[in-house]
Amino acid sequence: MLAQESLPFDAVQAKTPASAGAGVDAVVPDFPPADPRAPAPQDVEGVMMRWMQPLVVDGDVHACPTCGAYRDWIVFCLRDDSVWLRCRAGHQVQEPRLNAAWFNRNSGPVDHWHPTLEDGLRHLGH
Repeated sequence: MLAQESLPFDAVQAKTPASAGAGVDAVVPDFPPADPRAPAPQDVEGVMMRWMQPLVVDGDVHACPTCGAYRDWIVFCLRDDSVWLRCRAGHQVQEPRLNAAWFNRNSGPVDHWHPTLEDGLRHLGH
C-alpha cells in the first residue's frame, strides 16, 4: 500500500518501459510505504547486539567482575552513547572504554524492534 498525494503542479511522472511506446505517463509515488517506518529516535532507549566470542578491549579479554564470564555478552548502546555489557548470568556493567562508534562498527543492521528489554533479551537468546 502506497500513500499518494495529488500534486497539481509538481507531480513526479516517469515513462515506464511498457508505456514508453504508447506515450502514456505513469505517476511515481513520492512517499514511502507507511508500515516500514522506524520509531522516532525519542521512542528508542537504545540498541543491543549479541557478542558470542570473548570481548577484547584494549588488548585485554573483558571478564564479568561478578562471575568471571568472558564470552556470550549482550552489548547495549544507549541514547547517551554509553555502552553496557550484560553477561549470561544477568550481571550488567558499563564499559567506559567502548562507545557508540565502536558499537556501530561492530553491529549489524537493526532487524527487530522490541517494546521491552525482556523481549529483546529473549530474542537474542538470554
